Amino acid sequence: MVDETVHESRESRSRQALATYFRRIAAALGRGEPVPVDDAGTVTVDPPAEQAVEVELEREDDAVRFELEMEWPEAEGEIDADADASKADFELYEDTAGKWRWRLTHVNGNIIADGGEGYSDKRDAKAGIESVQRNAAGAHVVDADADEEAPDDGGSNATFELFRDAAEKHRWRLTHDNGNIIADSGQGYASKQKAEQGLESVKSNAVGAAVNESSPDDATTE
Repeated sequence: MVDETVHESRESRSRQALATYFRRIAAALGRGEPVPVDDAGTVTVDPPAEQAVEVELEREDDAVRFELEMEWPEAEGEIDADADASKADFELYEDTAGKWRWRLTHVNGNIIADGGEGYSDKRDAKAGIESVQRNAAGAHVVDADADEEAPDDGGSNATFELFRDAAEKHRWRLTHDNGNIIADSGQGYASKQKAEQGLESVKSNAVGAAVNESSPDDATTE
């Protein structure tokens, strides 16, 4: 039988982005769900309950290679090359004031992130979505109330900041290195743990989320 490469990618990733990627794989394996192969989740594989696993660490010239490989009979696992592993969608809409906004909505109906501001130009709102998709997965998480600062390397061009608002609710915001807040939690949480769970959902789902545009009549006034 001729070998077929269903998906192959090679790119540089920060440690944080890599950790987020592996957490998505681990979560899917633990729940018995199809495993996302690429960041966007457009390719998934549903492995059997048990499979052969090979781990290899080797040196070659001046490089080190760390490989993790799983193998099973094709009949025992299903590949979907046209999948949608993200459990959220971006909604791009125009509010009643004529401003363009976006929000990231989970399949359970919860809004897990929004842009926090309205844009006069739809293109700027789309650029905001794209910035979140590029930066969320690899962003460091810091506690702003404890004056924590993100490390200088190993992350993306943005940082998740956990903080408490004036009502003592726990929130998060995703701040770009240029100082702009590109996303926020949109709501306050009773516990820091719940806020952390919310931002982790954004980390996992933003990159592969579809962008859907709705009319002003379909959108809730902000």
